[in-house]
Amino acid sequence: MTEGLEIKELDQVVVRFSGDSGDGMQLAGTIFSTVSAIEGNDISTFPDYPADIRAPQGSLTGVSGYQVHISEDEALTPGDLCDVLVAMNAAALKTQYKYAKPQATIIIDADDFGPNDLRKAEFKTDNYLGELGIDPDRVVQCPITSFVKEALKDSGMDNKSILKCRNMFALGIVCWLFGRNRKLVADFLRKKFVRKPQLAEANIKVVNAGYDYGANTHASVPATYRIENRHKHPGRYIDITGNKATAYGLLAAAERSGLKLFLGSYPITPATDILIELSKHRSMGAITMQCEDELSGCASAIGAAFGGALAVTSTSGPGICLKSEAMNLAVMDELPLVVIDVQRGGPSTGLPTKGEQTDLLQVLFGRNGESPMPVITPTGPTDCFYGAYMACKIAVEHMTPVVLLTDAYIANGSAAWRLPDIAEWPDIKPHLATEEQKDNYSPYERDPETGARYWAVPGQEGYMHILGGLEKENETGKISNNPENHNLMVKLRAEKVARIPVPDVRVIGDADDAELLIVGFGGTYGHLCTAMRELRSRGHRVALAHFKYINPLPANTAEVLHRYPRVVVAEQNMGQFAGYLRMKIDGFVPLQYNEVKGKPFVVSELVAAFERMITNKSC
Repeated sequence: MTEGLEIKELDQVVVRFSGDSGDGMQLAGTIFSTVSAIEGNDISTFPDYPADIRAPQGSLTGVSGYQVHISEDEALTPGDLCDVLVAMNAAALKTQYKYAKPQATIIIDADDFGPNDLRKAEFKTDNYLGELGIDPDRVVQCPITSFVKEALKDSGMDNKSILKCRNMFALGIVCWLFGRNRKLVADFLRKKFVRKPQLAEANIKVVNAGYDYGANTHASVPATYRIENRHKHPGRYIDITGNKATAYGLLAAAERSGLKLFLGSYPITPATDILIELSKHRSMGAITMQCEDELSGCASAIGAAFGGALAVTSTSGPGICLKSEAMNLAVMDELPLVVIDVQRGGPSTGLPTKGEQTDLLQVLFGRNGESPMPVITPTGPTDCFYGAYMACKIAVEHMTPVVLLTDAYIANGSAAWRLPDIAEWPDIKPHLATEEQKDNYSPYERDPETGARYWAVPGQEGYMHILGGLEKENETGKISNNPENHNLMVKLRAEKVARIPVPDVRVIGDADDAELLIVGFGGTYGHLCTAMRELRSRGHRVALAHFKYINPLPANTAEVLHRYPRVVVAEQNMGQFAGYLRMKIDGFVPLQYNEVKGKPFVVSELVAAFERMITNKSC
């Protein structure tokens, strides 16, 4: 580091990059988080971008943000407020300053704070720092645009291409501030732009220019910082998003099951990256089909399941509505199918780039007739690998469609992931028709232990059969309108799902004597766990029960929920999980904490609300 500048050791820090949608903030944040993960820090990220295809440049609605929490220990959330804010223009500063701590360091591109920029950002005067109440001593006012133009004046690039490199200068300053390895940044850029080496070298040159600017000027900061990694478990780590982890989980399940992986999908925010990632892995046998609509995406996957493939379809909430008819066909035919729902804000088009937990009741009950379907909800970006793997295992071993319910926050967010040893994961054994059934096969003959029917695929000699959407006679598979048979088949399909063994829900924290039990599911785990830890540090006895398996519920659910004097169910909807638990667990009447903002929970707000519940004896 620069001589004479103090180096402070931190256990964690939060950095937020912000600018126009075209300023490359997502890329700058991704590179910084990836480099930090490679160097051994734990990370949690939150991409926060608008739904506009391209809002007017410099407008308040067009600001894109990327927040990353870097920690020497476990980083469970992206953080409530940032320690360093990068604002590439006036609109970014105006809209993002509310996410900065009072003492935060703010880095701005001074060239983008002219009179016209301030007007677009709706500042009333040219004293924009004063209007926001920002101490100028905390602001690094760097003419980033001018420096980038100077650095690339001999590159042969046009002015538009040069300006697209501004994000790399800001990244260079942040890398200097936290002692990040520039070689790792260069390696990332050369790999990303492998087909455009000139562009890669230009970006690397700008990163170095930003790094040198910080080192040579001390960037108006009193110290640089180092985040240690002393608690990291040995192993190989990568920075991975939830969608990519989901794709990897599907690939691992295909390998372990010995089945060909097929994904039939229609592009939809925020699930499209699963389709894009799997399309890159044809060498591993993955087959992807981009279909003309949501229904055909699901129907193509059902056809693949009938043909003996590990079949998957991916979508978001609006697509689940459109797929529901085909999903019901998979229920009736009892075919293994994994349906991935990356939840986003609704209703209708709603908030396509924001996350919620508002599809829960839809995936549980949003189909005609009695249509039971297992539902698994991963708790974070890396847990999406586990969720996808287990969804595939349940689908092919129990012959049922399964919903993997993630959300935009964990799907687009990333974390440091220790690569697993797949050999240590549970086997996946498809429930295939047996040799003894040859020439006497009936499609609805069931395993007496699990209730699952046996899977025979077209082309197998001696296993000819017909499936379809009309109700079938038990065992023979013939079309049947018999009321007693229909009643029996409805109960058999429900019982099969209810018999699926899932792990007990684990209670962490003050599991033996908590005065308040926090209950959640899915992607809110990090925020609820952090809130629980903060409450315990204040002397309160608090525990957390976070659910990954929604249907069937863990066997110990009722015992856990009735064990504590106060239980609060916290979710990003108007109370869907709380209502479902009341329906399933006799006498369960919880407190509720509900938000539908399209953004992750704020830990400080959770702590304040839960503390009021603890101290209010009338609750």
